[in-house]
Amino acid sequence: MKLITHYLFSIGVMFFSVSLFLNVNPFTLLLVLSVFSVAGNVLIDRLGHEVRGGYIRRTPRTHTLGRSVFWGILPAIPLILYAYLFNSYIALVIFLSCVLIGPLHIFLDSLTERGIYVRSGGRWRRFSLASFRYNNPVINGWFCLIGVLLLYVSLVKFF
Repeated sequence: MKLITHYLFSIGVMFFSVSLFLNVNPFTLLLVLSVFSVAGNVLIDRLGHEVRGGYIRRTPRTHTLGRSVFWGILPAIPLILYAYLFNSYIALVIFLSCVLIGPLHIFLDSLTERGIYVRSGGRWRRFSLASFRYNNPVINGWFCLIGVLLLYVSLVKFF
């Protein structure tokens, strides 16, 4: 999927999940979650792609379910530790929402023709739920719309 799709979808899902548990300033929360979504998704894609034979391809370095969780949450660790000093509940909620970044990224990439990596028989094998092209406008638009709708539903709750 395109990076903008990863950003909007994960921001929408994260904001919706956090809005169920926290009643804080929604604009500050949206800003914080947006920064972490962008940072986590960029980290996953930048560290997990390599050029071979003139083509960009995904690698198991970041495009596995377990490893994506680590890379998705890594940018948020300093804020989580800082928030823990003042309120452990807020730190826990931010931590749990940032844990979603990696699996959401992997879910969206598993819908593309190149898929993600799973361990099978001691080797990394590609796995794909569907065979959409990464730049398919319908699928990218659909998941962008889902993210924006989740964001809208969450913001309506605050007001």
